[in-house]
Amino acid sequence: MTKLQRVKNVIYGLLLLASGVILLFMPEDAFVLLLLLLSMTLLISGLNTLVYYFTMARFMVDGKMLLYKGIIVFDFGVLTASLVDVPRQFVLVYLIGAHAFSGLVELLRALEARRYGGKNWRLKMGHGFVNVITCIICVIFLNNTNTVIIVYALGILYSGVLTLVSAFRRTAFVYIQ
Repeated sequence: MTKLQRVKNVIYGLLLLASGVILLFMPEDAFVLLLLLLSMTLLISGLNTLVYYFTMARFMVDGKMLLYKGIIVFDFGVLTASLVDVPRQFVLVYLIGAHAFSGLVELLRALEARRYGGKNWRLKMGHGFVNVITCIICVIFLNNTNTVIIVYALGILYSGVLTLVSAFRRTAFVYIQ
């Protein structure tokens, strides 16, 4: 990981920690803030993927997959931004689906890293389990939106801590001679 990537990860981790703390201590405005945070994250991620496609990935093998991914993520960001006026349970089901998907993907990545002898598969496995457990707790407390927001804020705090840990972890550089 380069120094610039480390700085970006530290800034991203600190932003996650700050947003998690804000969600925990402002429960009355947390729902709108949660939608704003989620939509901005998806919009920025989609735009970054689209910029990457148009600058570099269109010349790569399977580069169109990044174009499709960028368009879909950007569309999810626009959809999330437009969900302010719908009932909260629909938004929470949407949020639960996102957590379930990301948790399962993280679990599958951890199993793959374990199979190939990777060193940090336990951390990925733990992160995947936390996402799945967050999803299950949100399903149990679906009618109480404040509890779901608190659980989601704790998940954001956990992701922020993991991002900071991964930013300060030493990585090995492979030199080709």
